[in-house]
Amino acid sequence: MLFRYLTLIPVQIRILFACGFMVLLARVGELAGQDPALTRSQAESLIEELWKSVTESMREELEKELNEQVIKDGTMTMKLLSREFGKTPETGRSLYISLHGGGNTPARVNDRQWQNQIRLYQPDEGIYVAPRAPTDTWNLWHEAHIDGLLDRLILAHVLCRNVDPNRVYLMGYSAGGDGVFQLAPRTSDRWAAAAMMAGHPNETKPDGLRNLPFAIFMGGLDAAYERNKLAESWKLKLEELAKGDEGGYPHWVKIYPDKGHWMDGLDREALPWMAGQQRQCWPQKIVWMQDDVTHNRLYWLGVPSEAKAAYAVISAQVRGQTIDLNGDVAGVLLFLSDQLLDLDQPINVRWNGQDVFSGRVHRTKAAIERSLTERLDRDLAATAILELKRPE
Repeated sequence: MLFRYLTLIPVQIRILFACGFMVLLARVGELAGQDPALTRSQAESLIEELWKSVTESMREELEKELNEQVIKDGTMTMKLLSREFGKTPETGRSLYISLHGGGNTPARVNDRQWQNQIRLYQPDEGIYVAPRAPTDTWNLWHEAHIDGLLDRLILAHVLCRNVDPNRVYLMGYSAGGDGVFQLAPRTSDRWAAAAMMAGHPNETKPDGLRNLPFAIFMGGLDAAYERNKLAESWKLKLEELAKGDEGGYPHWVKIYPDKGHWMDGLDREALPWMAGQQRQCWPQKIVWMQDDVTHNRLYWLGVPSEAKAAYAVISAQVRGQTIDLNGDVAGVLLFLSDQLLDLDQPINVRWNGQDVFSGRVHRTKAAIERSLTERLDRDLAATAILELKRPE
């Protein structure tokens, strides 16, 4: 009976329960000055230990969901169809999550779109999953509950299907493309690449795509809702962003001039392009623009819950041992790792050009536990955390 009720609790809360006493003891020890600094090797070993401890208790539940072809997060349920292609690489499977079209239409129509989506694409290697949107609203792929469901879908495949978390790809057609336009910028640290087919961006902007290879495929005759014009507009925006930021905003925009909303399968060329990309876990530079669905963390940048605000923008860049922050949020959390800078040496932080910190930030057990509690992603696990308030 307890297990049944636990499946209704959002995954982040269940992770907190799993870490529960460790986190509490770490907090008490930290306040008492008893949370000792760790060496790099100690911190890396502890990440593995805590990752195994937390995820082991989740495997059975996630395996059951995958076998039943459904993902559950809180009170929301998302049905799945999946296919497997090719042989499993030594580093693990790739995962393609493909969002169906439809939207503000009867459930039976969205069901047909979902069943068609599983047949649209065939990667050379990987697990190809078509989830069924939990609702039938026009914005079926960018409501707030989608983010948690997709996080859980990825975690289930990492833990139970030998998926490489750095080779997870997002794609979608029509209303599914609308979802890719929305989800890719606000959850860019989940994906190795994203491909948008025949969708509409609505109010979203491309600023958050700085470290995510992003592709747009569109029929030149797809004039409904000005999809074709907006695709051209995004092409220009991405080109402009990339021009002013070396190494940033990798993109590919392909517009088929004589095709309408259906591109006759030409957009399948997205798959080999995506397969050549891997996720950047610790990029030297981040541009984070919050969506109307807000988050506490993107890559190694975080904000306290009280500082979250729709459409707020903050950027951060590492140069040697110095971090430059720009933005007007009330506070930030820096989730740090030796993969980003040398934590055995002092670091400097400037915010809007003003010095706000200089000194060592130690690796601690409490920092690792907090990082894994907020984001259960081993490759994004921080070993030190620095919290700062915006300078006056």
